[in-house]
Amino acid sequence: MRTQTFFKVAVLSGLLAMTGCASKVAAPEQYSGFLKDYSGLKETTSATGKPTLRWVDPSYDPAKYDSIVWNPVTYYPVPKPTTQIGQRTLDELKTYTNDKLKASVSQRKKIVTTPGPHSLIFRGAITGVSSKKEGLQFYEVVPVALVVAGTQMATGHRTMDTHLFFEGELIDAATGKPVVKVVRKGEGKDLNNESTPMTFATLKQVVDDMATDAAMFDVKGQK
Repeated sequence: MRTQTFFKVAVLSGLLAMTGCASKVAAPEQYSGFLKDYSGLKETTSATGKPTLRWVDPSYDPAKYDSIVWNPVTYYPVPKPTTQIGQRTLDELKTYTNDKLKASVSQRKKIVTTPGPHSLIFRGAITGVSSKKEGLQFYEVVPVALVVAGTQMATGHRTMDTHLFFEGELIDAATGKPVVKVVRKGEGKDLNNESTPMTFATLKQVVDDMATDAAMFDVKGQK
């Protein structure tokens, strides 16, 4: 009887752990510190239907701004290449993210290098998180959290989910205060196991979706 009870508890614990891992948005413990303030973030759905965390200043009016100062997307913190994620993949990912997001932003406002009285300042980063080993066996994330939570099945076969975490904000150049903040967790392609190397293609669609959403963002409709 004790054995059966223990087994039921173990199964329930495993299911709960899997449910927590399957969250579509970043949890507070996964915030990197790139943004100075995470208060006010609320879960919403982007224009492409992706869940995201966002805060928008109630008084924010895009029509009041005529330009955006672009700060290139960085890694936060600076990643270290691993056997699964090499430097080439990290470089390709960052370059592609910058190119796609900058192109999307330029569709909305003129890109400038020096802020004016009606400018917004963009800051963004592919960020790092941590994961806890609880319940079923989960893999710790590699630097900058590009891989999280591989589930060990009864057969011993392990698949790995991939995610890209992104944090960004738009700042009013005149006041120095944020008017939009975003924390996003995008799901990439699965890897067969912990030995499968990650390529740029694994996370390309995540970046494409973010770029599309940046171009289509409607502050009135909150998309």
